[in-house]
Parts: sequence; structure tokens; C-alpha cells
Amino acid sequence: MSNELIISAAQEGCRIALLRDKTLVEFHQDEEGSKFVVGDIYLGTVKKVVQGLNAAFIDIGYEKDAFLHYLDLGPQFGSLQKFTKLVRSKKITGSRLDKFHREKDIDKHGKIGQQLAKGQLVPVQIVKEPISTKGPRLSCELSLAGRYLVLVPFSSAISVSKRITSGEERKRLHRLIQSIKPENFGVIIRTVAEGKEVAELDKDLRTLVKMWDDGIARMVSANSRDKLIGELSKTSSLLRDVLNESYDNVHVDDKKIFEEVKEYIHRIAPEKDKIVKLYTGKAKIFEHYGIEKQIKSAFGQTVSLRGGGYLIIEHTEALHVIDVNSGNKSNREENQETTAVSVNVEAAREVARQLRLRDMGGIIVVDFIDMRNPEHKKLIYKTISDEMAAHDRAKHTVLPLSKFGLMQITRERVRPQVNIVTKETCPSCNGTGKITASILVTDQIENAIDHLFVKQNEKQLVLALHPFLHAFYTRGIFSQRVRWYFKYRRWVELVKDTSLGITEFHFLNKDGEEIELGTPKSEPSPLEAD
Repeated sequence: MSNELIISAAQEGCRIALLRDKTLVEFHQDEEGSKFVVGDIYLGTVKKVVQGLNAAFIDIGYEKDAFLHYLDLGPQFGSLQKFTKLVRSKKITGSRLDKFHREKDIDKHGKIGQQLAKGQLVPVQIVKEPISTKGPRLSCELSLAGRYLVLVPFSSAISVSKRITSGEERKRLHRLIQSIKPENFGVIIRTVAEGKEVAELDKDLRTLVKMWDDGIARMVSANSRDKLIGELSKTSSLLRDVLNESYDNVHVDDKKIFEEVKEYIHRIAPEKDKIVKLYTGKAKIFEHYGIEKQIKSAFGQTVSLRGGGYLIIEHTEALHVIDVNSGNKSNREENQETTAVSVNVEAAREVARQLRLRDMGGIIVVDFIDMRNPEHKKLIYKTISDEMAAHDRAKHTVLPLSKFGLMQITRERVRPQVNIVTKETCPSCNGTGKITASILVTDQIENAIDHLFVKQNEKQLVLALHPFLHAFYTRGIFSQRVRWYFKYRRWVELVKDTSLGITEFHFLNKDGEEIELGTPKSEPSPLEAD
């Protein structure tokens, strides 16, 4: 099984695709300068305390105040507030907690008004990004995530991931961390720490302590809404969470991002920095690896299954609904039950992929094709449970099929769902429903090439266009592209781009920058001339 990460740079950020055996399983868009990311720690101001909700609304700079519930204050909230006051008043220097006397834990059944008041400054961490009309969700249980460890200030507990099942290994890791962790810091040992030596764990721990030191240094003079500690970029955090021994390649098409990724991987896993490769091909990197087409086919309302069935995916404010249909699969099997099982098993695997791919969270209801045999229902439940347990990092719960053939799934939602519009607005009519004759696109391209070569004296052109037009211009030995060369004595490089509509095209110069065109006009017809 091959695992590859493909990173495509763009002006507004970058797009990140995770492939398993050439199939797209995760897709992320990392926007340039994106704020309010899960893990970021801000200095917020209490704007309103709502006793009825036992919660408070905190201003951290987002257009809507963020939400902080009493249960998210954490047991050590008293220690956090005491430390914050001492740092802000400069009565304590430095960020280490070895000489800090912790306060006793707050009452888990207490009231928000006992801990917070309007105008109070409080360090908070984002645990859920802004979604729809809601602001961010916050917590005061601060934690800093690293490659192998999670650092928890104002605690002394050492926890080991439940996925590390060996009792001997759990004891070894607990003993190692106990010997190196700073006082008044708790540590959560992540699954990837299994089998790692003390030097690697100590290096990761030192990095996290340095992050804490830098954040506290900022707190001394920080204003309300200031970010104290920033989470990694989505690219780096994804590498941190999914990079393991089974990773084969990381392909990047931008020199700057390539250097950043290579440096980051060298820092967290020096033995794997050779897997980072700079892509220099002529076609766009997402085109080269077939990702653009997979995105178009995977994010639509209808998702086809290889066996002939298909899914219908609908999103509402309260939940997501997925309907499984047999399609033309029903013509191939012996009976209805066999058809249902065959389609449902394939659909279960695709549903698990879609939840991860679209980052769908909340309540998901899947309407599978009805089956009578209880063993078949158990098979579907086991299939989707195993798929999600093996590959989905988000917290989730899967319930067995109900008597009506419905499966209920809950999945942690910490950031907005990935939503890609796959239906294209017609580039010629702009959605009006009426276009000029599509055959005229060739005339527009001809006129644009003539204008760029003759009037603007461009020396080199790259023409990005739909694969159908690419095939039209390159067919035959004496193709239209060859005719252009004989006419202008300059070569036009043609690049397929499936993200374009069939009548869309873009010209790029030798530096890869798009050339802005006025609307090239063709020669008027005799009727227009009259």
C-alpha cells in the first residue's frame, strides 16, 4: 500500500491531497494567513457571562465572540489564572513552573460566574474552528501537540495512548517521560512514540517547552486578542500527525514550500527527509497525479461506486444524509439479497472515505439497501467500523444498522466541512443559459495567439485548456499547433487542465504568469458588418 502527500501551491495558500494507492482519501486547503486554527492560543477578554448556559463569550478578534463552557475551563483553571496574573504583573519572571505553587482544582459542578467576570483577561485555546454562523469554541485546558508527545501545563499526569497495547511498552514510556518531564507539566504520549528512544522523545519535549516559553514571553506585554502560541500550518500539522514508516513520497511544486517541508521533516524525522521531492513537470501537479479529476468526481452530490452503485449525499443544518443505491448493479447478481450485500459493502468503504475526505462532522445517517439476513447487517457494520478505526483520526462513534436499514454515525467536528462546488458555471453564458456558438472558441484562441505574438511580441506562450481542445489542437502529424509554428516561428506549449470548462482557456508567459487578455474579437460576419 502506497501513501503519498501532494502539495500544490497557489496564490491564496496551498492545496494538500493525501493519496492511498493513488486514491484520494484526504483533501485540505491551507489558506494564506488563515486565523483561528485549532490549537492556537489567544489572550481573550470576557465579553459576557451567561449563567443560564453556564458559559461565557470571549473576544479573541473573530467577528463573533467565541464560546467557552464551564466544563472547558479545566480542573487547573485556578492555577492558569494565578499564573497569568503573576506574569502580567511581572511578579514572576520566566515561564517554567518548577517553583510555581498550583492552586487546587476547581469544583467540576461549579458556576461560570464564580470563575469569570466581564472584562477579565484569560488565555484560551481554540478547540473548534468557526463553523457556519457560530464563532470558535474554546478551552482553558491548554495543551501543545508535538510529534510524539502532548505537553499539558499545570498538570503532573502522564497518560499513554490506548492504541499502545503492550503493557511492557506502556511502562517503559511512562518511566522515560517521568525522568525527563519538567515539574508541573503533564504529558500525553502519542501512539507514534511506541518504540522510540529517549533521545527522540526528549527532543520533542524540549521543542514543546520552547513553544511554551515563547508564548509566555509574549503574554507579558500582549494585548487582548493577541495570539500567544500559533499552531503549525495545515501542511506541517498534517505531516506531524500522519507521517509514519509507511509514507512513501511527499511531492511539492513550489520551491519555498519544498524547503519548508523538507526542513520540518528533517527536524521531526531526519531519516525520512529524502521522501520530499520537488515536482518540476510541465503539467500541473494535481493534473499529473489525477487528483483534479478525483476531486470533481468525489465532491458532487452523486458519487459513483466502481461496482455500478452510487451514493446520494445531502447536507442539512442538523445532519448529513447518505443514500445508497444499487444503480445498474442489480442486473448482475443472482438475487436481491446478494445485490444488496455487494453494493452495501462497497458503499460502506466509500462512506468511510467520504467522511474523511469531506471532513464531515456531527450526525451522519446512512440509508443502506435493505437486507434480511442479520449476518449481512453485522458485516456492513464491521466493514465501516474497521475502515474508520484504521484510517480516521477524528473521534467517532458508529452504531449498528437499525431495523429500517439506517446507520447512525457521529464524528467529531472541529473545523468547517470541506465543500467544493463541482457544478461549473458556464464560462460563456455566466449562468444565463445562452452561449455564443462553442465552435467559435477556436477562432478566439487563434485571434489571441496572433495578438500575443504579433502585437505584444511574446516570445513564448503556454496555453492551458480543456483536454478536448488539447486533443483537437494536437491530433495528426500536421496538427494546428505545428501550423502555428510555421506561421509565427514560435512554439505554443499546450497544457491540459480539467478544472477549466470546455470553452475556457488561459495564456501564460515564460514565467508562468497568466496573461490578461481583453476579449479577443473575431472578424465580423457580413451581417454584423452591415
